[in-house]
Amino acid sequence: MGLPPGTPELKVLDLLVSVAETGSLGQAALRHGISQPAASMRISALERQLRLVLLERGPSGSRLTPAGAAVVDWARPVLDAARALLSGVAALHADQEGRLRVAASMTIADHLVPGWLITLRTRAPQVRVALRVGNSEQVAEMVRCREAELGFVEGPRAPSGLRCRAIGGDELAVVVAPGHPWARRHRALPLGALAATPLIVREQGSGTRDTVWELLRTAGEPAAPAAELGSTTAIKAAVTAGGAPAALSRLAISAELHDGRLIDVPLAEPGLLRRTFRAVWLAETPPTGPVAGLLGIAARRR
Repeated sequence: MGLPPGTPELKVLDLLVSVAETGSLGQAALRHGISQPAASMRISALERQLRLVLLERGPSGSRLTPAGAAVVDWARPVLDAARALLSGVAALHADQEGRLRVAASMTIADHLVPGWLITLRTRAPQVRVALRVGNSEQVAEMVRCREAELGFVEGPRAPSGLRCRAIGGDELAVVVAPGHPWARRHRALPLGALAATPLIVREQGSGTRDTVWELLRTAGEPAAPAAELGSTTAIKAAVTAGGAPAALSRLAISAELHDGRLIDVPLAEPGLLRRTFRAVWLAETPPTGPVAGLLGIAARRR
């Protein structure tokens, strides 16, 4: 027997439930990674489909009508069943393929993921992990497109439309070559001076770049980059060769700082360049099995 005519789509039911949980159409839209007008249009279409008024809209916001509250109560078990179905299918794929697909930003992939995978292997040796590496924006898109069950990103804020969990973080350092004038500074560098200086930066979509750019904008419009390079390794080489300054993760430059190839330039406002690492996944496929295992390892080893 097919579905009854007029059966609503799961996504719009999930949006309505989010309105109930957050108490706000705007917050529900943010959770789903869409604009508030788009969310309002989807709820209006659902109201026309069901021939019910689900939200009372007013100057102070929107709230569920009694009919809307009833639909939410009926929708919750439907959505739970759909999530269970997708989670079960994902588990079947994991069993059949014996593979966990993970995506990670470059800093996390280079300096943290190897240790996590060693621990995972000791606990679940049958699991084979396929790791893809990109910038934080690319990792988030891999998760949205189901090319990875779990992603690890860095940056000032969580990607839209994904569930996330903070798993620690790191600090960026402003670095120059030993021959750069800043290497001989006797006073800490003001943030305004850093913002006014062309830097060597990562490409658009990089969590490192987003963190630096957001901070610099608090001191004024940042100077145009001296260069945009696609990897931390390339930036380190450019700075070491006597190029412009850069802000890089301390995880990635510990060896260069230790042997003097790069010089750490203290900021007048210390601690500003800290950032958060996050694990991200699709709301409809919450972490289970090996995914949950790797997430737990990452969260405990922050």
